[in-house]
Amino acid sequence: MSDKTPFFVGYLAVPRSLLWVLWAVAGLLLAGSVGLAFAISTSQDDPGPGTVRFDLGRQTVTGIVELTPQPILHVTTGNERIAAGRTIMMSGPGKNGVFNRPAAKQGEVVIAAGVLLERGSLEMLQVAGGANGLKSQEQTADIPAPDDLGRWRLAGEICDGKCLAGAMRPGRGLAHKACANLCIVGGVPPVFVSTQPVEGVEFLMISGAEGQLFSDHIYDYMGQYIVVEGQVRRHGDLLVFDLEPETIEVLSP
Repeated sequence: MSDKTPFFVGYLAVPRSLLWVLWAVAGLLLAGSVGLAFAISTSQDDPGPGTVRFDLGRQTVTGIVELTPQPILHVTTGNERIAAGRTIMMSGPGKNGVFNRPAAKQGEVVIAAGVLLERGSLEMLQVAGGANGLKSQEQTADIPAPDDLGRWRLAGEICDGKCLAGAMRPGRGLAHKACANLCIVGGVPPVFVSTQPVEGVEFLMISGAEGQLFSDHIYDYMGQYIVVEGQVRRHGDLLVFDLEPETIEVLSP
């Protein structure tokens, strides 16, 4: 009596009665791969709509420089995209801020020209290199007094404002830690991304305690989920968080 049970042999054709097993296993492997890819992708931070707005062209506005201590601009004469009355962070090309610009002085009236970076409510003007990027008008003006919004305990992440706003994607998280540190060392304003809005704002520019330069300790906490305390002040329509590094608690690596 011969045994008629189908048996797979690699160098022979697959028995018809075993084809359904082959297709079932292949289908399960394909579905599993798709499911795993979906699970991994949904567990990552959404890079969001951050982008460099080359489509808007060169932006030119006039405003008053305020050192918070990072230079920010209170716009006095705006354009179709950046309205008068706005307060906007500034950076330079590459991983540079505008600290070294001669016109970046407290109360200086300047013409700022460059490209806009945008992510949700976060905006930054990357001013062009040279005198044409930040040009003094040889006059000063009064800076609007900031509003003290009190002491806050916030959870979130420290990022560099330029990459977060759209210069890089995702621009946050541990994968971006080294790049963010280089940007901040170069003078790009750091930003705290809060998990809960503060007065309707989730992106807060960071300064040190009492409005001084922030401590170098923040570099150790870049890209991590933390809880930290400090004073929040409103400078125009921009919130500035006077972060106190000694209060930092790491909630995740």
